[in-house]
Amino acid sequence: MGQITIRTAFVMLLLCNALPAQADSKQYALINGHIFDGIAERIIEDVTVLVAEGKIERLADASSSVPADYEVIDLEGFYLMPGMFDVHTHLTTIEQARRALDSGVTTVRSASVDAYQDVALQSLVESGGLAGPEVVAAGVYITPDLGDTILADPRLAKLHGGVHTDDALRLLVRVNADRGVKVIKTRGTQRAGLADTDPRQQVYTERQLRVIVDEAARHDLPVIVHAHGDEGARAAVLAGARSIEHGTYLSDETLQLMKERGAWMVPTYVTMDEMNEEQYDHVLRLRGKHMLPPLERAIRSAHRLGVNIATGADNYYTDDSINRISIEAEHFVRLGMSNFDALQAATTSSAKLLQIGDRTGQISAGFEADLILLPANPLKDIRALQDVLLVMSNGVIAVKRIPFAVLEK
Repeated sequence: MGQITIRTAFVMLLLCNALPAQADSKQYALINGHIFDGIAERIIEDVTVLVAEGKIERLADASSSVPADYEVIDLEGFYLMPGMFDVHTHLTTIEQARRALDSGVTTVRSASVDAYQDVALQSLVESGGLAGPEVVAAGVYITPDLGDTILADPRLAKLHGGVHTDDALRLLVRVNADRGVKVIKTRGTQRAGLADTDPRQQVYTERQLRVIVDEAARHDLPVIVHAHGDEGARAAVLAGARSIEHGTYLSDETLQLMKERGAWMVPTYVTMDEMNEEQYDHVLRLRGKHMLPPLERAIRSAHRLGVNIATGADNYYTDDSINRISIEAEHFVRLGMSNFDALQAATTSSAKLLQIGDRTGQISAGFEADLILLPANPLKDIRALQDVLLVMSNGVIAVKRIPFAVLEK
């Protein structure tokens, strides 16, 4: 075992020792619930969902008998649906992961961290140390200046002069792959959240992005690209990016190209909207006001043209932020999606983006038991997503707020 692998294993051991051991998932019978399965635009009424070994065993009608060794949970006539996906996060702590889970998010895709904390969280969930959310880790951002992130791995010391050459780009992809990431994150344009950068300014060229995509493909890893500006986004699509993150200034021509190439859009509208709040300086607040209208136009156009759209909140899940997928879905509805379209963006569509749609993202027999319970029908009221009453992740109850009252017998 190499030095890096030993170090990672040691960190994982410390994390597991810091947590109470997670109990093995039980067998559950979820009764008296109505279901949105993530597949069809309908509610299936009065269904019993049997869960065993972390998966949905089968769906049965209300008249079916419950096996004697199953723990019964009465859903009290509320609405069960697949857990939500946040495909653009920056989780770095167990506490942040817990906040995501509390909000009904059972699967996340990292959009980079500074020291492979997402890889550790990914391993912790896979090993059963945490109920969730499941993490698709990105590791270190492939960007021209790594800053202190260069300290994340000793092999990155070679990149102290910047990440510009083909060799440097390939090295960073290889280090990420060796550390166990499942996706590569790079940039097409500058950031929006810094006052001294212009989010429309292209960073890596199409040729440089092709180098990244080519090296990532050698490790069977998709590439996601931060791009607000149209030129940088178009270069990323031509280079073979799996998804464009943000996409504020996307033209219809680039969106049509995305449709043709199968590239996804992850708008992260809620984080752009957050730039209007008072904790940001005047430059960023003005920028936020300017950027929201073109982003709204891009989302509307993407939906009209049939570009695949997934939900990401660009969230660190800190204690001072309420960026949530539930709010992103509400904005999608305001911008022209039906409730069904927005719900699929947050579940089955996002699962397809992450290439795990064959095992999670819907309520079907054999799929992972990633489930949330809502107080109202989300096909009629998208705001029901903001009040999650129960969260089951990988067959483990992570949140349970019902019953609201205990009746005397």
